Amino acid sequence: MYLTRFRFNTNSPGGRRLLSSPQVLHAAVMGCFPEMLPSEPGGPRVLWRVDRNARAEVFLYVVSPTRPLMDHLAGQAGWKDLDDPERVWKSHDYAGFLDRLAEGQTWGFRLTANPVHSIRRKDGEPTKVTAHVTPRHQAGWLLQRQDACGFAIVRKNPDQRLLPGEDEYELTVHDRNAAGFDKPDPRSERQGKRMRVPIVRATFDGRLTVTDPDALRRVLSSGLGRAKAYGCGLMTLAPVGDQR
Repeated sequence: MYLTRFRFNTNSPGGRRLLSSPQVLHAAVMGCFPEMLPSEPGGPRVLWRVDRNARAEVFLYVVSPTRPLMDHLAGQAGWKDLDDPERVWKSHDYAGFLDRLAEGQTWGFRLTANPVHSIRRKDGEPTKVTAHVTPRHQAGWLLQRQDACGFAIVRKNPDQRLLPGEDEYELTVHDRNAAGFDKPDPRSERQGKRMRVPIVRATFDGRLTVTDPDALRRVLSSGLGRAKAYGCGLMTLAPVGDQR
């Protein structure tokens, strides 16, 4: 397993084009793995996430079972004639880090996810997958999954909570957006008609304690939630105090 960090050239049209569409960026990321076959359900796969730390500081994080070949992506993202590629991207061995996870450890984390739930509007109707859109419900989506995913989000001391009965965890939800992309509409008889595919995303920052290292390893290598092909599902850990 490898963890790769890649920096976009936000001053280039190519870099801005990649960042404008999760579908375009997905294709570019998968182009870094020309020999990779589709993964088995539940197995290791390519995960990616975009972190926009500042207008001119935008990073792509990729977790993958093999080392990516990033030269082509660098060209698409506007980097030309690189004499030192490590200024733009660097891959690290991830398997060793995953092996060192142990129960009781505390880490800072970041996760960009697609928090959704299934609802039925009327009796007898099939359920429909619907996005959570408020920070409270998005946070609740993650909290519901923590036990099965091998971690516990750290609870705040009572004197640190700003709202009684809420603000209980060291967890923030930010960069909430309804990104998406257009694709051909299979329901239309008119050639060329396209439909919008919405993807509601939210980024979670906080602190967690490892409760089940094996379960957490699966989350870190296989992702959490839906829309993994479009920049969702990748959780990364960092020493407490560093959220990247």
